[in-house]
Amino acid sequence: MTVFSFDIAAADGGARTGVLTTPRGVIRTPAFMPVGTAATVKALYPDQVRAAGADIILGNTYHLMLRPGAERVKRLGGLHAFMGWDGPILTDSGGFQVWSLAGLRKLTEEGVTFRSHVDGSEHALTPERAIEIQADLLGADISMQLDECTPFPCTRDAARKSMELSLRWAARCKAAFGVREAQALFGIVQGGVYGDLRAESAQRLVDMGFDGYAVGGLAVGEGFETMCAVLDGVVPHLPAERPRYLMGVGKPVDLVESVARGIDMFDCVLPTRSGRHGQAWTDEGPVNLKNARFAEDREPLAPQIGCPASRDYSKAYIHHLVRCGEYLGSMLLSWHNIAYYQHLMARMRAAIAEGRFEAFRAEFHARWRDGAADQDSASVSP
Repeated sequence: MTVFSFDIAAADGGARTGVLTTPRGVIRTPAFMPVGTAATVKALYPDQVRAAGADIILGNTYHLMLRPGAERVKRLGGLHAFMGWDGPILTDSGGFQVWSLAGLRKLTEEGVTFRSHVDGSEHALTPERAIEIQADLLGADISMQLDECTPFPCTRDAARKSMELSLRWAARCKAAFGVREAQALFGIVQGGVYGDLRAESAQRLVDMGFDGYAVGGLAVGEGFETMCAVLDGVVPHLPAERPRYLMGVGKPVDLVESVARGIDMFDCVLPTRSGRHGQAWTDEGPVNLKNARFAEDREPLAPQIGCPASRDYSKAYIHHLVRCGEYLGSMLLSWHNIAYYQHLMARMRAAIAEGRFEAFRAEFHARWRDGAADQDSASVSP
């Protein structure tokens, strides 16, 4: 019997807000999880991430198994102690990163073998090893099943074959995970852009019985409208009493529309990656602080957020730092972006609780469209 519980406090249309309770603290949903790829949310201290409003962060199995090594992290007290984060941690299985290696990997029924992008050494990742690394060595509060990320574009036959493999791996992950009171395991829905495959994947995972359910294989080139259509089709097949997690997404407008469709959890590298490239996120879209128009702009990025990076430094100063290549520029923009994403999630939680989410959604879209049309900044690819 798990000590995890998910309680929905309010719903407004498809959107819902609640609390996922874990042994290491509560996660207010909808929740955005900053990505701590190599045991760090890039350019930020853990207390800055917490102060920005994050209840949970994400760690990366692939990167941590290569450096410093999962066994070493275990010897040093586990991932929480190693990185100085005492809140909940979700780890991805490493499947997406291995999938992205293309010619450096070999996929079989047993698992996947691949060569490290760091030193070329060969490694193997099976469903059982993925669970061992996440739950036993890193000590993740929430582990993810090992899956194959279905590419886009992809034929129906290829998508089915990939989905079936992920389902077989899901069963093996669940068997390896067993019954744990203080840790949870999520299954991952695959099936590409094919609604019937997504529905079948979801139902078969639900039949296996996981603590939560993720939607994987999106944000891989299918586009915004297709992503929304996939969510429209798959969410009704996921149990309302379990948390729903959309993996690797995304831009603020993606979050708003996914919450409208009943998604509870998100992660994405975009806030910190954009920050390292001179880009700030706002309700009006992305803002490129490299642009000359900010050279004498005395206004802060977003004083209403309350984050020091958003409130206490002028755009002119951040422009100067970015143009000079100073580390502080990346640090301030990453800090602002993480705070902005958390501020957006907090506003959505409040809007749902107060029964005004549709009004919030419409107002957000009005600002986002207007801002996007007026941007003279170049977008940074996530």
